[in-house]
Amino acid sequence: MAEVKMDAKMLAFANDVAESIRQAKRGEFAAVHTPEMIAEYKTRGRPVGTRKADTKQAVTVRYSPDVLAAFKATGPGWQARMNDALREWLGQRTLA
Repeated sequence: MAEVKMDAKMLAFANDVAESIRQAKRGEFAAVHTPEMIAEYKTRGRPVGTRKADTKQAVTVRYSPDVLAAFKATGPGWQARMNDALREWLGQRTLA
């Protein structure tokens, strides 16, 4: 499992939840964590600072069936090979 970076507040909350689970397993009364409490600490998306500078962009493009079939026939990684082919084509041309 990937290591998750947590600030002090999030780490304290995670430790509190872990202790509650241990208490419940021992048959003791455990602290209750409401959905509102959890939502306060839960974040969506990638952790800050993990996004690469050279990210790709999602687009919708329509290709001819024969072109798409030819790239897909090359097996897994066909999208990357299509990207490389387009990059090579751009390198051979001067765009206005």
